[in-house]
Amino acid sequence: MLDIWLEVCRRAGVRELFINLHAHADAVRSVLASKDAGINIHLSEEQVLLGSAGTLLANRDWVASEPEFWVFYADVLTNLDLSRMLAFHRQSQPAATLGLCQVNDPWRCGVAIFDENKVVREFIEKPAQPKSNWAFSGIMLGTPDLLEAIPRELPADLGFHVLPRLVNRMLAYPISDYLLDIGTMEKYQSAQTTWPGL
Repeated sequence: MLDIWLEVCRRAGVRELFINLHAHADAVRSVLASKDAGINIHLSEEQVLLGSAGTLLANRDWVASEPEFWVFYADVLTNLDLSRMLAFHRQSQPAATLGLCQVNDPWRCGVAIFDENKVVREFIEKPAQPKSNWAFSGIMLGTPDLLEAIPRELPADLGFHVLPRLVNRMLAYPISDYLLDIGTMEKYQSAQTTWPGL
């Protein structure tokens, strides 16, 4: 998975990568120490989890001067062309652009409702009665405006605490490339037979 993410980033011209470590931190360090990734990699280990948004807040100085930055969830398997999503984002310069995919189990996900202009009009994390099956993919482009929307109380989660605050200021980017969250054994097993490669 790490090799795949590194290749996806290299293809899009990403030159620097920040990897937040917690589970299996030593394994990640070992893999990275044994190869030249071709990308400048910064590692940080959270002894106490801060949440997906809390990690961004704690490391905001690393990206605060950038007009935009990527956020990737490590358990997402994809061959997405990041350059197309970046071009889409730059057309309108929203506070964030969410990569979205259609799922069969939206109640387990962050669900977005968006209009014909791809403006996200509603975002609900793990809704009991989803209004849509368009789910946050775990891939997004953020901006300093997203950082400002993060609450200072930690832990803080992007889906629960930040993205709902940015409704009407985010764009939806429907992903047609291969994308699978392999966070469950069932989906991990599915990836063994469906992954088309890079």
